[in-house]
Amino acid sequence: MPRCSRLAGWFALGALLLCGLGVVQNPAQFYHSWLVAVLFVLSIALGALFLNMVFHLTGAEWSSPVRRLLENLGATLPILFVLTLPLFFGLQELYPWSRAATVAEDHLIQFKTPFLNSSFFIARALIYLSVWTLLALRLRALSLQEDKDSAGQLPARMRKLSAAGVILFGLTVTFAAFDWLMSLDAHWYSTIFGLYVFSGFVVAGLAGIILLSRYLQVRGYLTKTIGIETYHDLGRMLLTFTIFWAYMGVSQYFLIWYGNIPEETIWYQHRWHGSWRAISLILVFGHFMVPFLLLLTRWAKRNLLMLGLLSGWLLVMHGVDLHWLVMPALHAEGLVLSWQDLVSLVGVMASMIWWLGWISSRHPLAPRLAVIKP
Repeated sequence: MPRCSRLAGWFALGALLLCGLGVVQNPAQFYHSWLVAVLFVLSIALGALFLNMVFHLTGAEWSSPVRRLLENLGATLPILFVLTLPLFFGLQELYPWSRAATVAEDHLIQFKTPFLNSSFFIARALIYLSVWTLLALRLRALSLQEDKDSAGQLPARMRKLSAAGVILFGLTVTFAAFDWLMSLDAHWYSTIFGLYVFSGFVVAGLAGIILLSRYLQVRGYLTKTIGIETYHDLGRMLLTFTIFWAYMGVSQYFLIWYGNIPEETIWYQHRWHGSWRAISLILVFGHFMVPFLLLLTRWAKRNLLMLGLLSGWLLVMHGVDLHWLVMPALHAEGLVLSWQDLVSLVGVMASMIWWLGWISSRHPLAPRLAVIKP
């Protein structure tokens, strides 16, 4: 991990310097690309945090071999907190409701200004990021303490924290989805959108933990800790949340389709225009049909190469999904790929890997009392 972490640090530095050039060259493109990149990496950490809390709540002993990995992924939230802050300087490039001229001409946005205004938006974002960061760091601190004091009340404390944390997580992720993604088009609304975004985050977290586990085992770590049964269980959860993501997407689409209200249907009309239509179809087949049919089989969930490939594929599709959610607000006519998309993603992802390598090297990669499955 240290060598990989150092290399990621250099990649992050180079990419972030190029991002500075992007701000000057095309600020609108930069802030949209940065939003996609931050949400993509943030979703992996948040998915891991949610899974960690659920495993504590349910007493899932089978998950203990990967619990420290979930904690480490969640503990990257401090660096992601910092990397989210640049978005606050680009609100006028991202959100129509932050532009005084647009608000003056739009009565609907005027009606929403008590909620959609820059000061309140930033305050809410800081609350979301603080809640996620504190939950992740506190759970990890209690877990590390448990390694030294296994006879105490720490498991009960982690369960209680997770019980409150799951509620806070649900509320904050839902409102963050409304603020950061839905308000890109301030006229559009959907009551299912928060669950759609949440399900995508959990898929990203599961795919991330599977890939991280495989990477560490290839490097010689955790070879006697994480067994095939653990991967099988993670594969089953990956299948479950892939189905849940598709169910939320279909439910949202058909509710809007048969309601046929112009303010709702226009959002899908934008994503059925030009080359966005092809991206919409890619998501249907690539994010759901292909992984669904493969993950239905016992073989795919127990074949480590196939499970790793499917996890990587779903992460790619999750990135496409986020691009599909954000970029039509900037490029309404169709898909436009920019070098800033790649540089932003490399900058944020490499920064996360650098931080992950640093914190992972300081403590054992598995809890001392991990339940080992063959």
